Amino acid sequence: MPSRKKTTMFASAFITCVCSFVMICVVLATQEWVSSKVRFSGTNSSVTVSLTYGLFRGTCEQFVDAGLQVSESTFQVADNLSNTKAKSMITAIIVILVLGLLSSLLSSGFTCTNAVSNPYQTFLGPTGVYIWNSLCGIFILIALILFPVNIEENSLSVELARGCFRALQTHTKSEHTYGYSYWIMLIVIFLNSASIIIIYCYEHARYSKKKEQERPIENAPTDVILF
Repeated sequence: MPSRKKTTMFASAFITCVCSFVMICVVLATQEWVSSKVRFSGTNSSVTVSLTYGLFRGTCEQFVDAGLQVSESTFQVADNLSNTKAKSMITAIIVILVLGLLSSLLSSGFTCTNAVSNPYQTFLGPTGVYIWNSLCGIFILIALILFPVNIEENSLSVELARGCFRALQTHTKSEHTYGYSYWIMLIVIFLNSASIIIIYCYEHARYSKKKEQERPIENAPTDVILF
């Protein structure tokens, strides 16, 4: 059975890993990734399309010059995209987040195992926790970077606006505000870092205690050691 200190430390890391897993589920399930206002100019008037969407679906509203709402609808992100590059990047972000979800799940399993037992395999110990938490953090960081790149480089919001309302003409300006679904990914990275720090503190304390136990023998006189 593991010591009380080990159980406490790994149980704390387990809680942060589970929270990370839940947060990634929230990121995938909610659609408040970004809110965009996309402006188009026509021959006689200008139109503003307001969009709020995530990785799977969203809502869009159309306003004319005076701010009068003309129409409102919901849409599926994949169905509204004609730009292959933008659609591929959305798919890549979803895959990366699923990989992060699996990494977080494995990390939770590893920390739980170490909280209740002493695994013989090195990979099942702290090393495994370091690996899976690091991978999860890397996956989330990549998704955090790719999403705004997709918006700016591939005109994601413009493409979705045109998918909602086919009669739109020349795009003039876009404004983007990232929502809580996007910023939650920063919390996931923080939780993964917290898990690694907790296990590192435990490993460092155990190593220091082991060195202190060896020190009396190293400092003992030669005749005492021989005796």
